[in-house]
Amino acid sequence: MWLSDAQKIGVALTTFGGLFMLLGVMLFFDGALLALGNLLFLSGLTLIIGPQKTFYFFARKQKIRGTLCFLGGILLIFFKWPFIGVIVEVFGFLNLFGDFFPVILTFLRQLPFIGTLLQLPYIKDVADRVAGSRVSVV
Repeated sequence: MWLSDAQKIGVALTTFGGLFMLLGVMLFFDGALLALGNLLFLSGLTLIIGPQKTFYFFARKQKIRGTLCFLGGILLIFFKWPFIGVIVEVFGFLNLFGDFFPVILTFLRQLPFIGTLLQLPYIKDVADRVAGSRVSVV
């Protein structure tokens, strides 16, 4: 599957958004970096999956609590409450994107170095618990 030019730009914007948010948290919840990271993340997500699918993703009935918390956290960051805003936003992010964690874990386990690291005994148990993967007893 090939990405269009808009989707490539969206991946870059989403990546930079995540990096800006991480940097904003590392620099003691710098509101400007967190706000910029949120804007880049949302615009990148919109470019990756399209405006209509982005709207339908956030407007689904079963995701409304996550959407309200995520957008409320962004608003709190814009209104100069970065610490509380990040906490609310992370809760909303986990509610919105928590279904993707097993898929991401499966992808990471196929990578050369990271996959070997994720197969170590204690790390594997923690990763499975965080991602919500089920281990079948055979």
